[in-house]
Amino acid sequence: MTKHVAIAGAGLGGLRAAEQLRAAGHAGPITVVGAEPHMPYNRPPLSKELLAHELADAEATPENNADDISALHQRVAFRQRASIADVTFRLGVPVTGVDVGAGELALADGDAVRFDGLVVATGLRPRQLNVPGPAGPGSGRHVLRTLDDCASLRAGLRAVLLRGDSPQAGEVSGIRRPHVVVVGAGFIGCEVACTALSLGCDVTVLEPAGPPMLRVLGERLARAVQRAHERAGITFVLGRAVIGYAGHDRVTGVVLADGTDPSSARVSGGPASGGLALAGAVLPADLVVEAIGSRPNTEWLAGAGLDLTDGVLCDNSLSALPSAGARASVTSAPVTAVGDVARFPNPLFDDVPRRVEHWSMPTDTARRAAATLHAKLAGDPIEPNSFRPLPYFWSDQGDLRLQSFGSPGLADDVMIAEGDLDALDKGLVATYHREGRLVGSVALNLPPSRYRELREALLG
Repeated sequence: MTKHVAIAGAGLGGLRAAEQLRAAGHAGPITVVGAEPHMPYNRPPLSKELLAHELADAEATPENNADDISALHQRVAFRQRASIADVTFRLGVPVTGVDVGAGELALADGDAVRFDGLVVATGLRPRQLNVPGPAGPGSGRHVLRTLDDCASLRAGLRAVLLRGDSPQAGEVSGIRRPHVVVVGAGFIGCEVACTALSLGCDVTVLEPAGPPMLRVLGERLARAVQRAHERAGITFVLGRAVIGYAGHDRVTGVVLADGTDPSSARVSGGPASGGLALAGAVLPADLVVEAIGSRPNTEWLAGAGLDLTDGVLCDNSLSALPSAGARASVTSAPVTAVGDVARFPNPLFDDVPRRVEHWSMPTDTARRAAATLHAKLAGDPIEPNSFRPLPYFWSDQGDLRLQSFGSPGLADDVMIAEGDLDALDKGLVATYHREGRLVGSVALNLPPSRYRELREALLG
């Protein structure tokens, strides 16, 4: 009997899962269900080149219709391979629930998709601050995860770039520059900050936890990256929590307090002349981007009997594992997970299951998950070799290109192997060790010819 595979999620992970199922030999029907109305596309450009595309000349872009969502999508859409020409894509319809025993996905439009095997590829969504102040469309508060988020942020940036007489705008040599505040100094936050700076904005990055990208880079390199961005013109405010936003319909400022816990500094209040009645210093802002991390999209899996503690817990084959209370009631319908929603052990480092939010993970996990699911549907043994993917990602930030290999965040010791912390643009390599063993490396402005040796050092 022909087996039907459903893939929940139409991002890179869902696309690669469909491709890899065909490559593994699955000849049955495949249905990919996605919440977004767009065919799969590449996300890294959203915070960089796509965000800045044609916005440098803000007055010219309305005529060029540069924010047309179809035109933006064409710039980042993945090419569809011939191997999945017969795959069905149901887009713009979120998955709302699943009955693994019955083999059925429930969709937001009331329809259902039957399946014999399921791939979970629903990915992440941005976290957002729950603080007093303007919120929602038109408020000047933005996140960046999807193509629609990018289009909204582009429109917001254009608006503040054209609104040169803003009372919050700074003035440099007679030219008014809008204030953009980025909350969060992770990779996305720093990329957006550099893009906004390149467009002519004054940019401040707020991070209560410490210097930028601290968890991955470590203290010394994080401080060096901060200094490089400060020399370029970005202001960093560290150790201050956001406790609210000033303004009525639109954000006019970010209300700050000492420390990292917003709730400890919040005071009761409400509309008052000029904005919200909150304690704390107010940092002027024409536009705010919240880049404070992500949450796995797993709510629709509630009741499926899976371990959803942090994403979807999987074994090394990417088979989804049951929660402790559901071990006796596992059904025969196989479920796998791919991408940054999958939490699995990687023997390259240890046996601790972790989610990995790196660009390389959707492709690597899709290959393994597809082979596992195809084997289960065909009644064949699962590939016995352990799955040992090497995480990899890059981040373009102004004049800096960071390349990360392995898992630097696991390290207990960091060494600057080459380069000068005060001249990152000239090239630098940092190596990351745990209990004396190399677990990661970060390169800045290194030629691509050097990447292979960094990978091989970790795989060897």
